Amino acid sequence: MLTNTFIHIQGIGAKTEQRLWNSGIRDWDSLSGDLPTPVPAGRKFFLEKGIEESRRHLANFNPAYFSRLIPSNQGWRMFPEFRNSTVYLDIETTGLDRYFDDITTIALFDGESIRTYVQGQNLDDFIEDIQRYKVIVSYNGKSFDIPFIEHHFNIRLDHAHIDLRYIFYSLGFKGGLKGCEKQLGVDRGDLSDIDGFFAVLLWKEYQQTGNRKVLDTLLAYNIQDTINLENLMVTAYNLKLRDTPFYKSHCIQESTPPSNPFRVDLSTVDRIKNSSQYWSSQQWY
Repeated sequence: MLTNTFIHIQGIGAKTEQRLWNSGIRDWDSLSGDLPTPVPAGRKFFLEKGIEESRRHLANFNPAYFSRLIPSNQGWRMFPEFRNSTVYLDIETTGLDRYFDDITTIALFDGESIRTYVQGQNLDDFIEDIQRYKVIVSYNGKSFDIPFIEHHFNIRLDHAHIDLRYIFYSLGFKGGLKGCEKQLGVDRGDLSDIDGFFAVLLWKEYQQTGNRKVLDTLLAYNIQDTINLENLMVTAYNLKLRDTPFYKSHCIQESTPPSNPFRVDLSTVDRIKNSSQYWSSQQWY
């Protein structure tokens, strides 16, 4: 879909892009043909120059160039071209304030392998591992995960970033990641009662008890978010294609998700759900 995209070029908005498509100019190659261009001569100059620049960055496998120019709710367009260098990311923390709270776990999933990072064990390994990838896919990562990571490690992540929050919101979905999953019929099984606040309590109990089953439950939750992000990315991509002339030709099949390598300890979940701390703290998280 990226080579069918013009909205990242100076002077080309959504309406002009639609006029280009309607006139038969449906990809970068079409502009060099005999088809009339439905834009003024001055704007055509920027269009041709923008396509030339886009070709160069695509050939150099530089998704960050497109990520800077494409609106957040249109980031889905980059996905197929850079899928092989994409990682799905999610973090868990002790709270919502990156200046006062800590990262407890991080999960990465690249469509094949799963990596986890735990505070006090291997959290710093994340810094090197994230450099394996050029594109990050998250849900609300632009507002939460990435600023948290950059502050915690004192680094700058210059990856291209597809934040599904903006894409699903443009499709009419609300209620956060879990809300989108419910509307799409995603079944989380034993993880259905666990949310971000619950993850805070899991980490707190693990710190107090050292119980490995509690940590495994937290990691199972963290990892499931990243595993689900892949097919949510595919779903969002296909849904957005419906507003283009390319739906039939560009649709992507969902992948078979891997098994979660960690198991939920249901006794831990029940114990925390029945605790007074869980119910009292629901008011502030």
